Amino acid sequence: MAEKNTATEIRDDRENGKLVAYADGSAAGIIAYFAMYPEPGALVAVHTVVQPEHEGKGIAGSLAREFYALAARQGVPVVPLCPYVAAWALRHPDLAPAAPEDLVRRAERQLGSHPELF
Repeated sequence: MAEKNTATEIRDDRENGKLVAYADGSAAGIIAYFAMYPEPGALVAVHTVVQPEHEGKGIAGSLAREFYALAARQGVPVVPLCPYVAAWALRHPDLAPAAPEDLVRRAERQLGSHPELF
């Protein structure tokens, strides 16, 4: 499915582990994530949620694209534990490099220390 072009503003709320898309001034969707430490680090996508009234507008794809761009700007990989982000990455391998398997396993273990994301 092609992503639709929608006017959204995306903001990183690192403190609360959310990448938030705003449409018409209200939160339209999020990627819930955590920053994995220690170095080399990674951004770990856990859930993607789009409000029902905003579904089908390309918001989830815009969030995934920005999540990978955010990680690239920070020089860290993305570990896509979220099924949507993982599927998006497979459709966009030029924008979403695969994380090393050992990093994925470490992220899965660290996810347990983030109960707020369940």
